[in-house]
Amino acid sequence: MAEYPYLSGGVCAAKGFKAGGVHCGIRKNVAKPDLAMIASEVPCAAAAVYTKNLVKGAPILVTQENLKNGTAQAVICNSGNANTCNADGVQKAMKMCSLTADALGLRPKDVVVASTGVIGQVLPIEPIEAAVPGLAASLTTHGSEDAAHAIMTTDTVVKNFAVSCELGGKEVRIGGIAKGSGMIHPNMGTMLCFLTTDAAVSVKALDAALRSAADVSFNMVSVDGDTSTNDTCAILANGLAGNAEITEPEGADYKTFTEALTQLCVKIARTLAKDGEGASRLLVCEVTGAKDGENAKKAAKGIVCSTLFKAAMFGADANWGRVLCALGYCGADTDVTKVGVSFSSAAGEITVCENGAGIPFSEDEAKKILSEDEITIGVSLGDGEASATAFGCDLTYDYVKINGDYRS
Repeated sequence: MAEYPYLSGGVCAAKGFKAGGVHCGIRKNVAKPDLAMIASEVPCAAAAVYTKNLVKGAPILVTQENLKNGTAQAVICNSGNANTCNADGVQKAMKMCSLTADALGLRPKDVVVASTGVIGQVLPIEPIEAAVPGLAASLTTHGSEDAAHAIMTTDTVVKNFAVSCELGGKEVRIGGIAKGSGMIHPNMGTMLCFLTTDAAVSVKALDAALRSAADVSFNMVSVDGDTSTNDTCAILANGLAGNAEITEPEGADYKTFTEALTQLCVKIARTLAKDGEGASRLLVCEVTGAKDGENAKKAAKGIVCSTLFKAAMFGADANWGRVLCALGYCGADTDVTKVGVSFSSAAGEITVCENGAGIPFSEDEAKKILSEDEITIGVSLGDGEASATAFGCDLTYDYVKINGDYRS
């Protein structure tokens, strides 16, 4: 797959998009913005993927209804309160859409709405109502980072990226912001991710490209094994790049667009995993030699999801037996007598297991390799030619501290 250049600007890198973020008063800390908005100059083709959790936040229900026609022009998102498991949740989410629509001169159904934060607490709509007009008026073409900050909860790093590609001689840009640090084990997208592009893409092709990209990026992330109630990944395409419209999920332009989108989503996914709550290390599990793609994915994700293995990585302990243990119960169809395991990082690479059995290796060298902040776990299965990569993080004392005191 080609490597596409990264750009500054996030969701505002694409032509015709503005964004911003403010503190409206949902969060107690006035230094933390808690309301974000993104808007396009013109209507957009739109697609989204959502959590597989049976308990879904009210904003998802409203957004799903709004996107039935495949169009949108704006995004509104608050942090600090998930607006989930509330009797008036749908009413509040719809109100956020109507407030945004009034401020931008749109229809309420043209708005994607999202919320993130504590579950089961009533969302105060008054602070949002008071802030939306000013936020809408303050949107700028350099406001992506402000919006990215406004959707953060326990995140420690802002997720704000963009890439470009060429379609039919026209430069096309794709930007994204995301949040997610805990309660991340999605089967669709990440906790929250908003993507924009100035490509001309039909709803059908856009939806296919998003699902393809999410499948190898956000679907392959796990921080803690918990699937959030509010996971949403939405993309808006306004066509202002002027390329010939991609009408079907096929052909050279569709392939290029999907590759660029996938590269961006993988970049975001890696950042989400590395910024896991309390995490000190990014874990990248690369599985090769699987019978098929499904078994490769099960193996890779099973390993990064293992609590025992994540704890070992926190201690820089080359306990490769935990890799095989996870492989054995994750459901992947494989011959464990063929398995090989290696660990690598910026400090080097070391093989610790061959043909399902341990081999002599230097514990000191392994410790050095595993003490870096990005670790790759190489797992060769010897069953076929399929491969998959999953992204996770180590399990630290701080994860428990953060989630033991989350509501405050």
